[in-house]
Amino acid sequence: MTLMPIEHIPDWEQRIARLDACWNREIIDRPVVCINLPKANSQHPYPAKKEWPTWRDRWLDIDYIVEYTLARVANTAYLGDALPQAWPNLGPDIFATLYGCDLEFSERTSWSTPILDDLAAAERLPYSTDGFFWQKIQEMTDALLAAGKGRFYVGLTDLHVGGDCLAALRGPENLAIDLIERPEDVKRALDRITADYLELFARYHAKLARAGQACTTWLGWPSTRKWYVPSNDFSCMVSPAMFNEFFLPGITTECERMEASIYHLDGPNALQHLDALLQIPTLNAIQWVWGAGHGRAGDWIPIFQRCQAAGKGIWLPIHVDELELCLENLRPAGVNLHINGIKEIEHAEAVIKRVAAWR
Repeated sequence: MTLMPIEHIPDWEQRIARLDACWNREIIDRPVVCINLPKANSQHPYPAKKEWPTWRDRWLDIDYIVEYTLARVANTAYLGDALPQAWPNLGPDIFATLYGCDLEFSERTSWSTPILDDLAAAERLPYSTDGFFWQKIQEMTDALLAAGKGRFYVGLTDLHVGGDCLAALRGPENLAIDLIERPEDVKRALDRITADYLELFARYHAKLARAGQACTTWLGWPSTRKWYVPSNDFSCMVSPAMFNEFFLPGITTECERMEASIYHLDGPNALQHLDALLQIPTLNAIQWVWGAGHGRAGDWIPIFQRCQAAGKGIWLPIHVDELELCLENLRPAGVNLHINGIKEIEHAEAVIKRVAAWR
């Protein structure tokens, strides 16, 4: 795979090599550590403050998105293994729009309007990549690719499939009842969604690869590997037995069809499924999201230790004042370490040197 060079980062290839090795819990010369700092002097003005008639208009303003991305990248120092990247985004329910859902927008997120009144009709739902929202994702992708040549990598959008997609189509409360009353219909619908997703992903990834892009997404792990982020936020509403019966097979298939994968485990109520996820042989890593009001990374050391004991990597965002706690209690292999709370280049360099000594 031939990657586009990042012109202002001379060691971009070495950074990619470390990130690639991290999937297999291998270390080339030091553990992976990513630090982003705002540059002291603005290199590129941010776009002027703008008012949009609606939040939808703001989300769909591709020219503004590109201009803001160029300014963000120019004004950020990417240290350690951090690399500049961007990704087209219309919210977590974009995959459901391929079956006809509409999206509603707020300042920070969007959500779909359920359209499936009868679960049995799921097999007859039209599926198309020609719809308005997916075409907007492609327009954003193309615009970012054109603007980002030599500057930043363009990643995949946020694709919530499986249970999350079916919950978007049916409504979470209806899907919860379906699991009890119509289990076989649920399984057939999930099988269809998984098959549609894998076909879409193959084409989407191939498009970005042809443009020389490292494979990445909102999680920020640029790699030569074909990888993605399986997830099921709906799973916080079901028991381990139901999760294992209905959703684990599709997640396992997603992992098997990728060259690497990291599961997005979102919220304390989803922790009941961790042991099942850790048993997936082709799952490389876990992203544990404890959520607002549930402490910091250092409060969840036992969870990270469980992941490492099962042979999985971890995506670990920490504040710099938690660094020593994490280094003392975790092993470096397979850790993609993202450190915030650093304000000066000299401090960042000292932290990278400290991480390099992590054994």
